Amino acid sequence: MSENIETLVDVSPPTPGDEPEESPQLSAAEQDAVRELVRQARASGAALTGPGGLLKQLTKMIVEAALDEEMNEHLGYEQGEPEGRNRGNSRNGKRAKTVITDNAGPVQIEVPRDREASFDPVIVKKRQRRLSDLDQVVLSLSAKGLTTGEISAHLGEVYGAEVSKDTVTRITDRVIEEMQAWWARPLEQVYAAIFIDAIMVKVRDGQVRNRPVYAAIGVDLGGHKDILGMWAGDGDGESAKFWYAVLNDLKSRGVRDVFFVVCDGLKGLPDSVNSVFPLATVQTCIIHLIRGTFRYAARQYWEELARDLKPIYTAPTAAAAEAALEELEEKWGRRYPAVIRLWRGAWTEFIPFLDYGACCRIRLQEPVQG
Repeated sequence: MSENIETLVDVSPPTPGDEPEESPQLSAAEQDAVRELVRQARASGAALTGPGGLLKQLTKMIVEAALDEEMNEHLGYEQGEPEGRNRGNSRNGKRAKTVITDNAGPVQIEVPRDREASFDPVIVKKRQRRLSDLDQVVLSLSAKGLTTGEISAHLGEVYGAEVSKDTVTRITDRVIEEMQAWWARPLEQVYAAIFIDAIMVKVRDGQVRNRPVYAAIGVDLGGHKDILGMWAGDGDGESAKFWYAVLNDLKSRGVRDVFFVVCDGLKGLPDSVNSVFPLATVQTCIIHLIRGTFRYAARQYWEELARDLKPIYTAPTAAAAEAALEELEEKWGRRYPAVIRLWRGAWTEFIPFLDYGACCRIRLQEPVQG
């Protein structure tokens, strides 16, 4: 994740009458199935970026929407409009093309064609195979809460002087239309796990500045992973108060209950989660704990610390993990007392997944290597 800026907030409990509906009752077999889903999610990760990440879904959606609007501009009419009848040129289906992005890996897109083969796309040029720097743009465009001006500024930077401002405006409108449908789509009632994290993204509107983008990835009871939503936050860092609003947004779109919410160690975040989903178990992501550990230690000790941390997060039981933490404190406590305080402070939210196999991880960015 980006810089972990902790924010203390006062989250009020739900007022009378706002209590959540009673959660669905699961049989013993169904509970075992949920546990298995959690094991699988933790073993494979719930990545946003990377070759197996979910960001490629949004990349495909946004690039194809822009390409369709480029074709409308090229032909002078939209698909299906009567103005296009009996004209010399028209749409001629689509062709599949695989492009490589920096953080999402290979993405297969559908590029529209015209009968005269005169369409020369801009966002993905002919014979172009790599889309550099597009991931940050996709992250920004996918975040609910950006203004039309901010979205237009991002697309304007992508297209540069190759297309007119009017064309950028039309592409902006098309992308916003696609994203609004994506933001508002209904969600599952129950999720086995929801992984949440915030990353810093450069947002352009006159000037460039970093803003946190809040992302939630869900694992449903069928084991499917999906980006539930992304939200553009305010300020310079992550806020538990903003997460409270994000989780309420998920609830308003149909989520009634979640078994595990996997997150970093942001102060106030467990309160935000349990104010919206009182029965959810809050689990601290081990990757964030390891990153935090390295921040307190000199680089020359990272490799040794990584070896000494492993018995904690791979322990078969909470008791075994506690014993491993005691050994860590005995060896490193005098040199790095802040490391021990970090793990002690996150302990309640760290130990729940010890009952479910190997450690969980969410990779919104690459983890610190140590």
